[in-house]
This record gives sequence, C-alpha cells and structure tokens, in this order.
Amino acid sequence: GFLRLLNPSTLVFGDYQGNRQLLSTGNLSVDDRVSLLLMDYPNRARLKILGHARVEDARFHPDLAAQLANPGMKARVERIVFIDVVSFDWNCPKYITPRYSLEEVEELVGPLKARITELEAQLSMMKA
Repeated sequence: GFLRLLNPSTLVFGDYQGNRQLLSTGNLSVDDRVSLLLMDYPNRARLKILGHARVEDARFHPDLAAQLANPGMKARVERIVFIDVVSFDWNCPKYITPRYSLEEVEELVGPLKARITELEAQLSMMKA
C-alpha cells in the first residue's frame, strides 16, 4: 500500500503533483484532522484511523521521499504527509461485503474447475 509506518504513532505517504488546486493539502492547513478507512474486503476487515496531519516539502526529507516513491509512477514525490495517529479501531465485519480481484477468484476457482473436468472425464468413461 501507499501508507508507511514511520514510528509506532506516525504514518506517512508521498503526495504527488495534482491539479494545483491544493484541495486536500490546502484544507489541512486550516484543519489538520484526518480520518482514514482502510478496507480489506476479502478478509472483511476495516481499520479506522483518526489523527492529525501535516504536509512537508519532500526536498527536506530526500531519503524518506525516495522510500515513499511508487516505482510504477513517473511523477516524483513533491510533499510528504505525516499523520500523527490519535486513535484507531477495527470495525465489526458484519456489513462488509467480501470483494475479490479477478486473479483471486481465478486462483480459488481454478482447482474446482480442474476437479470438475476430471470428474466429467470419469463420468464419460463410465458411460462408454
């Protein structure tokens, strides 16, 4: 994921160039409170994190910016968002609908399809 644990009470992530409207980072200069909902649909888990965020220029933290860079992106990390975690809670899974990627479904269904093919072949031999 894009979040990294800097220390036991601080999360960080790299912020990239956007549309230059500073909607998110600009809002943090007025109200630094943040809430993150991190979903794990296959395992029906949701982590809620509350904290206070600050944004710093990545040029002041070049080593950290390099660690936060996404290798698949051409853009460079311009800012680093630090989140001082105030509290967190694992929510009840009751209403979380499991969701799976196509690759995960294929991995789970693959052995079942192979078994069906095997049983169909056995059935064909029995009918012959």
